[in-house]
Amino acid sequence: MKTNWTLNILGAICIVCGLAACSDDHVSDLQLGGDCMVESIKLDNYEGTIDLASRTIVVRLPEVYETSAMKVTALNISQGASCNIQQGETLNMDAAKVLHVTNGDVYMDWTLSVLHDQARITQFVINDIYTGSIDQQAKTITVYVPASVGLTNLVPTITYSANATITPATGVAQDFTEPVKYKVTNNSAEATYTVTVIAIEKPKALFMGSAATMNDLDPEAKAACQWMLGNIEGSLYASFADLRAGTLDLSECKVIWWHWHVDGGVDGHDVFVAKATDALDTKNELRAFYENGGSMFLTRYATNLPSFIGVTGDDEWTTPNNCWGQNEDAAELVGGPWTFRIFDGQNDHPLWQNLIPGDNPQEVYCTDAGYHITNSTAQYHIGTDWGGYDDHAAWETRTGGKILGVGGDGAVVAWEYPAHDGKGGIICIGSGCYDWYSYTYESGYVENYHRNIAIMTQNAFNHLMK
Repeated sequence: MKTNWTLNILGAICIVCGLAACSDDHVSDLQLGGDCMVESIKLDNYEGTIDLASRTIVVRLPEVYETSAMKVTALNISQGASCNIQQGETLNMDAAKVLHVTNGDVYMDWTLSVLHDQARITQFVINDIYTGSIDQQAKTITVYVPASVGLTNLVPTITYSANATITPATGVAQDFTEPVKYKVTNNSAEATYTVTVIAIEKPKALFMGSAATMNDLDPEAKAACQWMLGNIEGSLYASFADLRAGTLDLSECKVIWWHWHVDGGVDGHDVFVAKATDALDTKNELRAFYENGGSMFLTRYATNLPSFIGVTGDDEWTTPNNCWGQNEDAAELVGGPWTFRIFDGQNDHPLWQNLIPGDNPQEVYCTDAGYHITNSTAQYHIGTDWGGYDDHAAWETRTGGKILGVGGDGAVVAWEYPAHDGKGGIICIGSGCYDWYSYTYESGYVENYHRNIAIMTQNAFNHLMK
């Protein structure tokens, strides 16, 4: 790249500096004609790829390669130029380096970095609905689909490593009657995954909602459902209409999960009745499932349901009495971890095991700075000022539930209706901290405590599916 463009500023230099800075014939003493190119470079004999437009150099390395002490084994720059990095020098390439190339009075900076070749499938989704469970060590992917879908003509959408290629290609219909092998190649790295699709006639777990398909769910519920399909063996999505129509074989179903988001919240018994019509139209089927030993995981505003299916006796007015929420597209920016407290004496409950700890071992840490949250809350206010539940003991006596977690003011935000007399167990989480979806993330967001949402959800399933 010739640097003749710098001559265009000569007149401006002379004007600013005055004639004293230029020779008598107005010719500058600056040496502006030299090239500052990096023509080639190797680190540990791995050749760098040079991008002239962006002035970047990328050295591709094997997937597992130590980069803290890499030797510059070759470096060729423009004739007459010099560089701040020399051939034979050892560099710590854990972070990018800048090559400052000078030729006369002209210089140019080049950014040198390394990129590990990675050949991985990170997500595998059938028909944009059914998410596979990936075992990276064994290089296997398992996807569960309803038996009604069939296996002969399924379309996978595959997410895989940047710069890699995959065969067969993503988006191409496949016959999954038998396992299909997918080969990912990325420069020096390659991996072959075996994908097995299993048709389920009798699901072990269901995620339920009003939408006809998972793709029609709101983003919050969809994110939760996608996690379930990828992590809970034998799980499927089903609508309340499917349940009402009797098309589901629940003979082997252990848990039904309903995670229900409504922009603006569901505040109280009457609002729940007005907005949860699809669910309440199937309350007889849900009650039968529960009374026959089926368990439920109810989160966000779905925590209202137990009062309508006989869990709390015949008292429908035992629904959460303190509820609110924001709209998903105007969610609140989190400046740090949001938490709620493990109720006294419940630290050993299965729901709280293996969580990522924060400073206070009594707190459940749920979010990280840079996350946007709707703070959708369905909790029980405790105190004589509102009536109904003078204290925690009064709440447990009236509802038959067991308190697992409370808010800062003592409000009940997580609770359990233990299995008894042949009926299933139910775990409810109504804390606004329990949130699956952020419509955007602020710059610098790092996922840490938010992983506890998935951990406690897995704990709930492990506990309820026993």
